Amino acid sequence: MLSIQSQPCKWSLWTRDAEDEVIPTCRELGIGIVPFGPLGSGFFASGPKVMDNLADNDYRKILPRLQGENFDHNKLVYERVSAMAERKGCTPSQLALAWVLHQGDDVGPIPGTTKIENQNQNLGALGVKLTAQDMAELESMASFKGARMPEQILVHSYKNSDTPLLSSWKSK
Repeated sequence: MLSIQSQPCKWSLWTRDAEDEVIPTCRELGIGIVPFGPLGSGFFASGPKVMDNLADNDYRKILPRLQGENFDHNKLVYERVSAMAERKGCTPSQLALAWVLHQGDDVGPIPGTTKIENQNQNLGALGVKLTAQDMAELESMASFKGARMPEQILVHSYKNSDTPLLSSWKSK
């Protein structure tokens, strides 16, 4: 019987910290990668307007990347991504999804959506072809300011756990 393993992780142009340990470990162990949040908490779908109609209890209201000077800087990054999307004939969200899809055959992103029209737009990312130069350009322009989550939440992440190193439990 074939056993397929996958590991969900937050991975996008907006959030790249999984590339430090999670992605390489998954690949070393042959585990597929299922990135959630590939649209940067809606930032690539709506751009700076993402903040306009959030409910009072929406977690995005406390994201450091969407506050003050971080937000001002990140709006400029969005404008550069948006300009590249226009050159490629797609939307910024399709470009962001295409970047994730171009990370390898072991990657299957799961963008969250509540509307059929958004799902259909997300599917358009499958037709966006990116060259190595496109990938490098996207990665160089996507330098977002601010932590992806407030420190009081990040303190509970895997980086602060007591998980033993892979080398200590891997069979010899």
